[in-house]
Amino acid sequence: MRILGASLMMIGAWLAPVSAVTDDPPRIEALSFAAMPGFAEDDHLAAFATFATSCAALLADRPALRTARPPLPSLKTVCARALSRPPTTRAEARDFFERYFTPYRIATNEGGFFTGYYEPEVEGSLRPTAEFAAPILARPDDLVSAAPGQTLAGLESGLSAGRARADGTFAPYPERAAIEAGAIAGHTKPLVWLRDKVEVFLIQVQGSARVRLADGRVIRLVYAGRNGQPYSSIGRILVAEGHVPPEGIGMERLKSWIRTQGQGEQEPGGRLMARNKSYVFFAIDQSLPAEAGPIGGAGLALTPLRSLVIDRALWPYGLPVWIDADMPWQGAASTPMRRLMVAQDTGSAILGPSRADIFFGSGDAAGLKAGEIRHKGAFIVFWPRDEGNER
Repeated sequence: MRILGASLMMIGAWLAPVSAVTDDPPRIEALSFAAMPGFAEDDHLAAFATFATSCAALLADRPALRTARPPLPSLKTVCARALSRPPTTRAEARDFFERYFTPYRIATNEGGFFTGYYEPEVEGSLRPTAEFAAPILARPDDLVSAAPGQTLAGLESGLSAGRARADGTFAPYPERAAIEAGAIAGHTKPLVWLRDKVEVFLIQVQGSARVRLADGRVIRLVYAGRNGQPYSSIGRILVAEGHVPPEGIGMERLKSWIRTQGQGEQEPGGRLMARNKSYVFFAIDQSLPAEAGPIGGAGLALTPLRSLVIDRALWPYGLPVWIDADMPWQGAASTPMRRLMVAQDTGSAILGPSRADIFFGSGDAAGLKAGEIRHKGAFIVFWPRDEGNER
């Protein structure tokens, strides 16, 4: 109990910054593995394989694509053990997680909340045509991004990127509408052209994509930065304003509404997209094998239904997280999803200690499933035990 109490104090201190700035501070509850329904039935060896990729990156101090909160020293210690004697069976992998971690449920009044995302596959062109006229833009040469918890001199609170002024301070980077109107022309270039603005928009929300060219080649787009402006969920806006019922706001319904309403600057669909001021830039990565998942914020290829997006200002990459929720993750009907995942990605819409986004894979089938996920459940962090505090 003394060890458990000390660990509880440590995780409480870890989350103290968020507790100090919210009216809904996180509650932390220590659990036993035996009290977690479905834990014994999960494929712990598959979960370990994903965890091990994160461990290799952490121990090598490999730079992340999007920096997150630094890992706990105890997590690195557990990672060293994981790579020195990796388990070879499900039973051994389960024993590893039970031996070196303690599960803690992280809850707020809103509860744990989960969404899904995926890697889109779309058609495109390397040059603008009548069919493909919407550009995916490269990272601008004048964009400066702040690390989590840091600010750029002169920027108003809450903005995470800007452009340098002559006096050494920074001005806010232009919003979506201004960028689309040409505000950063000369500082960026199109990488590839897609069918319309809504395809560009949704790829920006997902953070990666596969673009299939007319000659059969496939281009992999990876995240390269964002303008630092606030992210707003346009699906939530549609529901709040009564345009779409809450149960009908899947990805396909959203795209259909925008296209039907028109995507021009003064048309309803275009104005809706402009209300999300955030704008994401990309790079082309042709080094990824076709079978590999996209690159997440940690700089690693993502694993379907094992890689998780977390709030990078609160949690480090590589932390195992147990998800327990009823959702339509296998088919149209909701079934229990009780699964061990690993924090390997981040997103501007994923904010809070018990908020997460589940990676479903690549292509339309993964997209249909991911688009239906907006469900509450239990968010359980596996907190690494300190050296000497083994079972």
